[in-house]
Amino acid sequence: MAWLCVVGSAVVLLTVLVLRLFGVLRHGSEYKPGQKGSVSVLVVAGSGGHTTEIVRLMGSLSRSYNPRHYVIADTDKMSEDKIRTFEAEREKSVLPSQFTIHRIPRSREVRQSWSSSVLSSLSALMSSVPLVFRLQPDMLLCNGPGTCVPLCAAGLLLGILGLKRVLIVYVESICRVETLSLSGKILYYFSDYFFVQWAPLKDKYPIKNQNCLGNTAVLGPQHVLGQDEGQNKEVTVVLG
Repeated sequence: MAWLCVVGSAVVLLTVLVLRLFGVLRHGSEYKPGQKGSVSVLVVAGSGGHTTEIVRLMGSLSRSYNPRHYVIADTDKMSEDKIRTFEAEREKSVLPSQFTIHRIPRSREVRQSWSSSVLSSLSALMSSVPLVFRLQPDMLLCNGPGTCVPLCAAGLLLGILGLKRVLIVYVESICRVETLSLSGKILYYFSDYFFVQWAPLKDKYPIKNQNCLGNTAVLGPQHVLGQDEGQNKEVTVVLG
């Protein structure tokens, strides 16, 4: 009889969590953190090209996105230098930089087997939850590294528990022309705003709040989220 109570309680708890997740995702676009002033943003930096892209993206953001919390993998040797260089240059032209850099275990190394990736992803999740709960950002910005998945899961958990709504903005890497990355395929269903940079992807993955670079998603005061140098088109996300 006792096991029936345990199973029943587990089913009820799971149902409540699923309903809460549905509610968080359904009303995500109504959340406008910019209305209260500055927007605290957690930025997920991958290694190599991912970091280059996200730093370039951050260079287009106004000073309203402050403070900025960067998260990189603990095995990433170069991203921290790129971030510090970017913030040092930014400090010369705007107000003093308010940023922090944090490290968590990498979800999956290049050429790592899928079976071992499960354990490494769980390790990354265990580090992501306390970090996100402590920082409580208004927005989580990522562009495809595997490290972003557990961080986004932690951000969703904040909302599910009713502690803080975290807006998840996903910008697929420019190198993804016809197919999404694995991170993109996962977060396509859980992000509040999902951007791709090539028309074929927009045609293949139509969904509410998804935009091909050059279109605009209106969320609140206007801040440029990214720019395509080749076509000189902008993507704008309004957060208040």
